[in-house]
Amino acid sequence: MAICGLALMSAGCGQLAYRLGTDFPSQYVPNPLDLPPVPADFLWSQVVDSVDDVFRISREQPVVNQPGAVLEGRLETSYRVGGSILEPWRKDSSPGFERLQSTLQSIRRRAIVHVRPHSNGYAVEIIVQKDLEDTDRTQYATETTAGQRHDGSRTSRVDDFDDNPQTLGWIPLGRDTTLEQILLQDIFRRVTQKDTPGLLNH
Repeated sequence: MAICGLALMSAGCGQLAYRLGTDFPSQYVPNPLDLPPVPADFLWSQVVDSVDDVFRISREQPVVNQPGAVLEGRLETSYRVGGSILEPWRKDSSPGFERLQSTLQSIRRRAIVHVRPHSNGYAVEIIVQKDLEDTDRTQYATETTAGQRHDGSRTSRVDDFDDNPQTLGWIPLGRDTTLEQILLQDIFRRVTQKDTPGLLNH
């Protein structure tokens, strides 16, 4: 029994090491990504649908590409606190380091997407910004900002004091290039590959 338990533990640790040490995705595409000429409304709907699977969209300006009217498309999302290892269904934290970091730290992300028409199609650029929460102390620190006084001074207890860590701001950590790649590849597949027939398609 001990040998079986040890084997299972080593297999589990191996899987964990693989998940944390494997880069995703294995193939990279340029950012901005060039896409072939397709109807502008079709391309924009694919961009919105892909980004909406990960973030909540806060504002958008659809791309326009028609004779006499060319307008760059721009999409912005709200900030979202990163999903942890205990939330595998969340897509905003990619497998490996990004998900582990979002588990151990308070990380937030948001996406900005530019869709620029050009003579041969479109250029899609995705920027995913990542920030780290800056607090006055750690969650379970032994120090406190409301210590008990022992000098005989009288203190008022009228207002309950929130002794939880207070957010001082957010520290920029640069860009989450892994999530950018995931979104770009998803949009590329949606635009360039045909839909596969399913049970509900006739």
